[in-house]
Amino acid sequence: MTIREASPEDAAAVAAVHVGSWRAAYAELLPPEFLASLSVPERAARWEARLAAPDGPTVLVATGPGGRLVGFSCLRPWPDGDFDPATTAELAALYTLPEMWGTGLGRRLAEASVERLLHDGFRTALLWVLAGNERARRFYEAAGWRADGTVVQEETGGVILDELRYARALSG
Repeated sequence: MTIREASPEDAAAVAAVHVGSWRAAYAELLPPEFLASLSVPERAARWEARLAAPDGPTVLVATGPGGRLVGFSCLRPWPDGDFDPATTAELAALYTLPEMWGTGLGRRLAEASVERLLHDGFRTALLWVLAGNERARRFYEAAGWRADGTVVQEETGGVILDELRYARALSG
């Protein structure tokens, strides 16, 4: 398994992982018709723009045998004004293909993401996770992330869902 920084040429493969993971991870949380409507080409266009933007997020990709992209993470300075974006980052996404769940790939990708954030000078990281996504919550908690008590409601696919904010110190 190799983890490297993504390029715009990775956009379609990142989108395929993104859509595939959403369809599996959120099958019990979001309407099936919404999940079925997710479009890899539409997401690929968005990812290509993000990956090509000079001030875009940092995206790490994990590739398996034959160079097949099997997971990714997306990192950026914290976008809201309640934390200093010079020292606080957001793990905005971390997804792997469902067939990779339980293999340790997600853990390796999360560790690489933390290493990259430390390298880039961040000291704290935050992320959002759906309250009903027990698998993801267990994953992040095992990696040292903790819910900080902040909850927001977001509408996705016509459903209002609670999102929990998790935090992690990156050093010390």
